[in-house]
Amino acid sequence: MINKTSTRLLSLDLFRGLTMFLLVAETTEFYHLLQEHTREGSPGHAIATQFHHHPWNGLRFWDLVQPFFMFIVGVAMVFSLQNRIQNPGDWSSATRHMIRRCIILFFLGVFLHCVYSHQLVWELWNVLTQLAFTILIAFFLFKQPLRIQIIVSFGLLVLTEIFYRFLNIDGFEQPFVQGKNFGSWMDLVTMGKLNNGGWVFINWLPTAAHTIWGVVAGKVLIGKRTEQDKIKLLVIAGLTGLLLGYGLDWLGITPIIKRIATTSFVIVTGGWCLLVLALFYWWVDVKGNRRGVFFFSVVGMNSIFIYLFTQTIGYQWINDFAAIFSHGVLSWFQASEVAKLFTASLAALAIDWYLCYWLYKHKVFIRV
Repeated sequence: MINKTSTRLLSLDLFRGLTMFLLVAETTEFYHLLQEHTREGSPGHAIATQFHHHPWNGLRFWDLVQPFFMFIVGVAMVFSLQNRIQNPGDWSSATRHMIRRCIILFFLGVFLHCVYSHQLVWELWNVLTQLAFTILIAFFLFKQPLRIQIIVSFGLLVLTEIFYRFLNIDGFEQPFVQGKNFGSWMDLVTMGKLNNGGWVFINWLPTAAHTIWGVVAGKVLIGKRTEQDKIKLLVIAGLTGLLLGYGLDWLGITPIIKRIATTSFVIVTGGWCLLVLALFYWWVDVKGNRRGVFFFSVVGMNSIFIYLFTQTIGYQWINDFAAIFSHGVLSWFQASEVAKLFTASLAALAIDWYLCYWLYKHKVFIRV
């Protein structure tokens, strides 16, 4: 059960930490190696495929990670702001902090694309850049009644549908075709370029619903309902999201496409967010099963930092550093090249995890 004297939600720590652990593992190229070195059609290859984004219309496990991230931010917002609602001075301070934080996140996202490109670029596709917008929207709705927040979240999805279906911009009037949709046109307007993978900057508009729904879920969890009623409400909402989201795709109304964050994608992934939160809340906070929570939660304690670190220094230096020693040691035992690659990847992951543990142990929490 939740400790009544604390606002700490251990299930949220687990959810956030596990999500960040998966993101860190990606930067060690573990998923890439798993896909490359497993036979096509084998169970291992099928699993590895789930850790790569779907090329267009469809949904894989890895397509859930960004929605998880944005949803978790909304839930965490409730626990950090709940005591500031009543005091106007505290709320004004929180508003200034939130605006400053979102500006920093925006430019950190731009910074990462410069690192990826090894040159100065103006590209706005990173999750941090988009999170800057979704946080602001959720924050300014924070004190509104839950029904207003839910109405606005679906209003954003309706607005997205209108933009994609009815603006009919010459050359960009095909809503669900890569490079020929409203999102691609917006990229030309804001950046003067298109993304080769079909990703679009305007995704922050529909995916703001994920952060808003995180706030709604967080308020449900700190509310006065019984634990069973909270779980029931989250599960019903989650299953409704799955039914509606998958239904829109199966009926041919709106396809599930992560790369342009279609409304069906946002709704179905929102459903998965709610169900995973309900599962972790039941398992950890209600049932009291805490084994393994610490291992993942330390990764989430400095979530923005470890994301930035592994996307830059971790990817460009730690991976090679780990490979030097793992390859050297395994060469003594005449291990295969594949074994060396996997060992180096896991060694880099262990180094990244230990950095998170060291920061936690020394009570160093780097906030934006």
